[in-house]
Amino acid sequence: MSRKKIFFAAKLLYDVRESLRDFEVKIYDGEPPIPREALMEGVKDAHGLVVLLSDRVDAEVLNIASNLEIVANYAVGYDNIDIEECTKRRIAVTNTPDVLTDATAELAWALVFSVSRRIVEAHRFIEKGIWRGWSPTLLLGIELKGKTLGVIGAGRIGQAFALKSSGFGMHVLYYSRRTNEVLEERLGARKVSLEELLSQSDIISLHLPLTPETYHIIGEREISLMKKTAILINTGRGKLIHEEALIRALKERRIYGAGLDVYEYEPKVPEELLTLENVVLLPHIGSATYEARTRMADLVIENLKAYFRGEVPPNIVNRSIYG
Repeated sequence: MSRKKIFFAAKLLYDVRESLRDFEVKIYDGEPPIPREALMEGVKDAHGLVVLLSDRVDAEVLNIASNLEIVANYAVGYDNIDIEECTKRRIAVTNTPDVLTDATAELAWALVFSVSRRIVEAHRFIEKGIWRGWSPTLLLGIELKGKTLGVIGAGRIGQAFALKSSGFGMHVLYYSRRTNEVLEERLGARKVSLEELLSQSDIISLHLPLTPETYHIIGEREISLMKKTAILINTGRGKLIHEEALIRALKERRIYGAGLDVYEYEPKVPEELLTLENVVLLPHIGSATYEARTRMADLVIENLKAYFRGEVPPNIVNRSIYG
């Protein structure tokens, strides 16, 4: 009996071949993201496909992959995959939740501090040899104690992010479809409307998946509701924010600043963002810790093995294919 074939669209943190020795494994050896033609070629005869969030798996890919049974996404979000089309074809889709929760939440706080205390700007100040000594007005920033933290999306990552505020003496508001009892009990957080959160918060952090409902959840109108001293953080998905509206607000100083790890058309970053001092930009590294990326690879393998053993994968996205 021939072995099942699994195609990896990228090398992971460790060599997966040993863990998948019962399968025929092929791995794209170039730098990600994989070119479209290489993805199409690699998936042709594959039974399993492992992709990154930058790899689009749509009807075009599925049409050429006649043997495909499972798409294992090396990410929590799966907006890069046509879930409806996969479900229609009874192709399982899995993701890697939980294991990158703390890494992403910690990075969001790194952005909060970087923007509020102008860390990158201060580094450049020294790097360029501009510093001439201590001054009462040099690079003044914003303290967090007593401020209001607004968390948009109180799922795993949003909750972890909010809980980490407990040592800073902040008031917490959150916007979510569901009541988060953990945040309310441990932080005294209040569930509010999006409008109230935007108008009352000093720090606003986005922790939502990208869906038709959340696309551009922060646009011109929403930014107009924010305080002039507000800081906007996004470690979710780039398309949660209308990028042009944000750029206008930053240029006109209608908000204090922004910290971004994701972009509307990434990896493209608008030139205008690169010229602004009141924004900190990162190259989508929310889960970029040795611990998180290793655990993500472990989950991908676990999902693949479970599926091919005839079990429901632990992180199945489209469970309906099992009836």
